[in-house]
Amino acid sequence: MRILVAGASGLIGTALSSTLRDSGHDVASLVRRPPASPAEFQWDPAAGRIDDTALKGADAVINLSGAGIGDRPWTRGRINELSASRLGPTRTLTTAMRRMDNPPPVFLSQSASGYYGNAGQAVLRENAPAGSGVLARICADWEAAAQEAPAGVRVVTARTGVVLSRSGGALGRLLPLLRLGVGGPLGNGRQYWPWITLPDVAGAFNFLLTAPLAGPVNVCAPESADVNSLISRLAESLHRPALMRVPAPVLRLVMGQLANELLLASQRMEPAALAGAGFQWQHPSLAQATAWVAARS
Repeated sequence: MRILVAGASGLIGTALSSTLRDSGHDVASLVRRPPASPAEFQWDPAAGRIDDTALKGADAVINLSGAGIGDRPWTRGRINELSASRLGPTRTLTTAMRRMDNPPPVFLSQSASGYYGNAGQAVLRENAPAGSGVLARICADWEAAAQEAPAGVRVVTARTGVVLSRSGGALGRLLPLLRLGVGGPLGNGRQYWPWITLPDVAGAFNFLLTAPLAGPVNVCAPESADVNSLISRLAESLHRPALMRVPAPVLRLVMGQLANELLLASQRMEPAALAGAGFQWQHPSLAQATAWVAARS
């Protein structure tokens, strides 16, 4: 398949592009700078501009664009940027598809577990309603923008959980602390984080290119875990203690609204659609995942 990737330089995009090429696919990417190779095409999603030749002959488009959720404090300007950096690229892609006589038949557009808001202990399958809050609103708008693709395009909105990697991503700041033995759970630790390893999220997107699925798909591991379990397992795999709990009031004082929605919210997500379609995880259990994360390259 010829696959066009937006957001190919990020954590997921880099791993996914490698996985796709290893699977024999022809991968092209969208870049904001001048193209450096025939496999790159320039676009300016903030202005709605794209080189339409990028989509010609593509069998699928994968949209991973979006500013980092936890990279900076959530000022009003930053929240607007988080939204615009997702809606702008998505609408640029769907508008370009609508200009084509034969648009790519598959559009995989990333969403996030934040769609569900703070859902407590409830098990969240794909038919669960949207939650409330900044992330839930952004994700709902993001998914609606993806559904603006032309009729006949199979649209999948991948609600990705916390991606566990050996460096960067959600654990980028936490892993070094755990390696030093000075990390610990966040808040009371009873909130659920839907997690998935980086190889499995890349594998899931590869699987979704041909799987008979459309609409929202929860992209997480089949084993659910609260933060207490996740942190203790990681620390155990690193042979370190994890005793320095950070209380919720401290997190709120330092991080404000971002703490409530990103660190303290609970989403007990279940990958019902992926499991039903026959996806096979490399790291289905938390024990396997944390052993992979802790392993040295």
